[in-house]
Amino acid sequence: MERARVVVIGGGITGTSVAYHLAKAGWTDVVLVEKGELTSGSTCHAAGLVTQFNPSPTMMQFRRYSVELYRELDVFETVGSLRIASSPESLKELQRAASRARAIGLDVEILAPEEVVRLMPAATVESLFGAVWIPGDGAVDPHTATYALASAARELGARFLTGRRVTGIELGPRREVRAVETDGGRIETECVVNACGIWAPQVAAMVGAFAPSVPVDHQHIALAAVTGHELPREMPCFRDTDNLVYGKAEAGGMLFGGYEPDPVSRWEDGVPWDHGSRSLPPDQERFRVLMEGAIRRFPFLSDAGMVTLVCHPDAMTPDGNPLLGPMPGVPGFWMAAGLSLNGFGGAGGMGKTAAELITTGETELDVQGYRPWRFGAPYRDTDFATAAAREVYKYYYRLRYPLDTDEWGRPQRLSPLHGRLQDLGAVFGVKNGWERADYFRPGQAWRRAGADQRAFGWTAPPYLELLAEEHKAFRERVGIIDMTSFGKIDVSGPGALSLLERSTDNRIDRPVGSVVYTQFLDERGGIVADVTVTRLGEERFRVVTGAGAVDSDLGWLRLGRREDDGRVEIRDVTDELAVVGIWGPEARNALQAVSEDDVSAEALPFRRAKIISIGGAQVLAQRITYVGELGFELYVERDWAVQVWDRLMAAGAAHGIAPGGYRVLDSLRLEKGYRYFGTDLTAGDNPLEAGLDFCVAWDKDFRGRVALEGMTPERRLRTLLVGNERYATVYGGEAIHADGAVVGRVRSAGYGFTVGRNVALGYVPAELAEGAEVGIEVFGEVLPAEIAADVLYDPENARVRA
Repeated sequence: MERARVVVIGGGITGTSVAYHLAKAGWTDVVLVEKGELTSGSTCHAAGLVTQFNPSPTMMQFRRYSVELYRELDVFETVGSLRIASSPESLKELQRAASRARAIGLDVEILAPEEVVRLMPAATVESLFGAVWIPGDGAVDPHTATYALASAARELGARFLTGRRVTGIELGPRREVRAVETDGGRIETECVVNACGIWAPQVAAMVGAFAPSVPVDHQHIALAAVTGHELPREMPCFRDTDNLVYGKAEAGGMLFGGYEPDPVSRWEDGVPWDHGSRSLPPDQERFRVLMEGAIRRFPFLSDAGMVTLVCHPDAMTPDGNPLLGPMPGVPGFWMAAGLSLNGFGGAGGMGKTAAELITTGETELDVQGYRPWRFGAPYRDTDFATAAAREVYKYYYRLRYPLDTDEWGRPQRLSPLHGRLQDLGAVFGVKNGWERADYFRPGQAWRRAGADQRAFGWTAPPYLELLAEEHKAFRERVGIIDMTSFGKIDVSGPGALSLLERSTDNRIDRPVGSVVYTQFLDERGGIVADVTVTRLGEERFRVVTGAGAVDSDLGWLRLGRREDDGRVEIRDVTDELAVVGIWGPEARNALQAVSEDDVSAEALPFRRAKIISIGGAQVLAQRITYVGELGFELYVERDWAVQVWDRLMAAGAAHGIAPGGYRVLDSLRLEKGYRYFGTDLTAGDNPLEAGLDFCVAWDKDFRGRVALEGMTPERRLRTLLVGNERYATVYGGEAIHADGAVVGRVRSAGYGFTVGRNVALGYVPAELAEGAEVGIEVFGEVLPAEIAADVLYDPENARVRA
């Protein structure tokens, strides 16, 4: 009987990288199992371009490391890369991209058209507006790179078993990994890494896990050299996003591919096991739009002869991010799949990070956005998951503005109040499948938002005045918002308190009815969730989180359970309850008018909750706020939601009640300095840096406490006032300058209608205090900014506690 400490399933570039890095970390008893030969999946069809820039700081670090690794293996050809703008709008996006890159440590340069042509004489200057130049980029030969990595892994002791297909994974009584079954025999192991590419969902299903990724066709072509236009080998790689193509010189000709605007998916219910290195029948008609785009940039290609046109499926996840990390509920089962077109660029870094997590339980990078358990019930609908994956592919190159909204696969999840929002003229956005009102157009028909920003580009939104009116309602009268999409997790049983105390930095053991704002932390003190916890009973708690974070938080709690906690039940109750938020100076008067229960400040203080009656409905009223005003979150069974909404609207009419959407929340919360998880708060940030030290209960044990003890933050999340009083197109990610150097980046930004300024949050060196002058890089221009007070509006919280 065979045995290994770790079994890696999949012999593509990712699996090979994982095996190498595990062996390099000292876990030399590693076996990689591949059903065909190495590179016999998507790896063998890759073009092999490796560029370092990516909007995600983590993926950028993965790519930078991958380049270092390939250079170390002597398989990397450094030719540099040009990311070309073929429209004024894309040039602005490149300027934004360059600012974001500088903010996360990558040195990039924006080139003028004449400089682009100097580096790439084969390109035409027609519709050429500039490019980002990264001299350290280049390409690898996929076959050579993978085999070089495998050879390095073998030298460290790893074994590679090819021609053996995994047929099952044996689990023990706690659903822990015990062994891998193959058509060539059983391999005992306590650790399995699923690096199976397009087959990853089927292998995950062997342990009862859900891992959505969809095979989406990708095509690229090799063109023969054109006499008089032979391309030198050292020509830079290129990406021309307006024309939807990428490419490189090859044998005097060109190899290029791209991203079709109407992509084709296949095998959504499972890829045939016998599909390996074979390519699929190409579709020249589908490829024509890419061919036309390449010819626009390189006109001589119209005379080039085709060597081959290759079509092959690549694994795309519904959000375009990889699946990386452990799978809750199956101890010993790990994912390193769903690369979503980040193959050779991401594989080196992903392999290193996977090995770090497996061998030490920690990694220095923020991989919370890649958690393999982040997709919940909506994505079990194959049609919805497929639509999301195809839309990500469509926009992989196509310009997508920051305020644009997903369009495909809608509607998926509707609040019971959806009809009421339609009647009020809602413009709906979407989050985790939920249709949510972004803003309202009173007196106009409702509609679903999509690529709306294409109509107004890099200017102020035309609905800015509508947001100003919604903002005014919350600040001066009373506003109401449907927040049913909130994630809601009930944690109950004798072990509930122990689990939650260990998982959170704030004190949870408070009286029944308490509402606690807190964070989940990892061992390094990084913030992996930002939640409220309401104590509903001695052994019953409700964790409330963002719509997009609920599945991640659910998995995190399940991973954190210990046998000595005692019995604990963790249940997602999101779909069972509607949530109505009502805030503003008149919020209490509106609520009191519809309930016979006392909702005064004495009966229902700030950060407390109690059951009240509204008509025939029993409602959990929580005195908490995300807008910085007196008000309540009202949790009610779905069947009663419309009745509660209607009563509040009727009673609030005398107080000027108005509905608000999710767009106005940014304006309201930024004025209060309230943080947003995923942008202001990530696993790369800790509570002390984030200004959340008031949440840290030093008198209890919790995950991450050791890392935080004695720490003196070198940076702080600060509130910034940007530019003058006019609206500035700051969206987040922009570089922050001070004393001639980049010192940080903007995390989130918006317009504060009460303060009449552009407000941003960003991490800067701790020594930069209130009043310090800094600059924000916006479209190549550094706008003046100043570090302001952390809280711009009602810093004493007098209105919140009224």
